[in-house]
Amino acid sequence: MPKLIVVTRSGEEREVEGETGLSVMEVIRDNGFDELLALCGGCCSCATCHVHVDPEFAAKLPAMSEDEDDLLDSSSDRDARSRLACQLQFTDALDGMRVTIAAED
Repeated sequence: MPKLIVVTRSGEEREVEGETGLSVMEVIRDNGFDELLALCGGCCSCATCHVHVDPEFAAKLPAMSEDEDDLLDSSSDRDARSRLACQLQFTDALDGMRVTIAAED
């Protein structure tokens, strides 16, 4: 199984395994990271699964949809590395990707 490195808001880093085909949000949630709220359950309607993705993986990610872009605009912690974890399908190509859970808005 591919691995995902998750950095919490307090800076704790933990490597977890994720099932391919799940979203990055589901991998994070299923591994017990409570600070990633994911209130909408992955419908791309709340931005509570906002993460910052390490730049080395940017080219491996799908293009951002207009809906995702609009939701991220509402975050005061948005930057060039911002993505919604529910919109990123976890694949073998993302093995070793590091994401940092964004500050709560």
